[in-house]
Amino acid sequence: MPANLPPQYLEAEKRFREASTPEEKLEALEEMLAVIPKHKGTDKLRADLRRRVSKFKDQAQKKKGGARQKTAYSIEKEGAAQVAVIGPSNVGKSSLVSTLTKASPEVADFPHTTHKPTPGMVVYENIQFQLVDTPPITKEYIDPELADFIRRADILVIMLDLCADPLKQFEDTIDILEELRIFPEGFPIPDNLSKTPFIKKVIVVANKMDKPEDEETMEIFLELCDMKLPCLGVSLRTGKNLMTFIEKLFDSAEVIRVYTKVPGKEPDLNEPFIIPRESTLEDLACKIHKDFMKKMKHARIWGAAVRDGQMVQRDYVMQDGDVVEIHI
Repeated sequence: MPANLPPQYLEAEKRFREASTPEEKLEALEEMLAVIPKHKGTDKLRADLRRRVSKFKDQAQKKKGGARQKTAYSIEKEGAAQVAVIGPSNVGKSSLVSTLTKASPEVADFPHTTHKPTPGMVVYENIQFQLVDTPPITKEYIDPELADFIRRADILVIMLDLCADPLKQFEDTIDILEELRIFPEGFPIPDNLSKTPFIKKVIVVANKMDKPEDEETMEIFLELCDMKLPCLGVSLRTGKNLMTFIEKLFDSAEVIRVYTKVPGKEPDLNEPFIIPRESTLEDLACKIHKDFMKKMKHARIWGAAVRDGQMVQRDYVMQDGDVVEIHI
């Protein structure tokens, strides 16, 4: 066995030997694969771990009678959008999620602390976004379940370390995503792609902009990579730009908040309906209840783009903050 295996690996190996079910063995193997050092001395061991992971995944699925098995990555979407925080190890993904939400992912100064995804809810005014901390993605290996989860997420946040070659981290992450057929909006799609690509909204966040001089480093990074994606530098230590980051989530989600009211009563401004931008009154009525769409005669709107109480028809394009009173 290769030398210099970390304590986390040995603990996971012990749990593997003691495990009694395929699911427990699979969880231990995935943790071993995540924490094992990557060098020539561990090449054979890592290959063997990947084979055993595949074997126990097959066993776990057969035990379920061939049905799709729920895994750690079977995370039900909540809030206005599901946001996957991805990137290399030790850049601050877990710290970002724990700082902005009530989630408690493992946080430490050594690589590969995160072995499974951890969701948490971050508040923006009167709505929430689901932030999900994820294990590191590397060119050597990415869990297929993690790849599928990234494809399902609404928004991707690529987290980088401004003090540790952020340009290479960014380029490597983009390369990995492209290998998974995942492309940021606006990026070119290869002509020879044989399967359907996944187009994603992406925000780039460079962590550790802790000191004034780090802003110059950020400017140099942006110039070198010719950044075409929404990008900002943040400091999890000082809290710099964290509110701006949440605002960018709202912008990227491309949703609006609409409130309803009963004639003669005040609207509840604490629980808006969340609908895509450019949605019409008819779209809103359908979301509220299918019968509303059929029976609706007209509606009155209170908002910035209309006179208070103005009557509108089904094709009216809803605006963020509109209050609507539907008449059937």
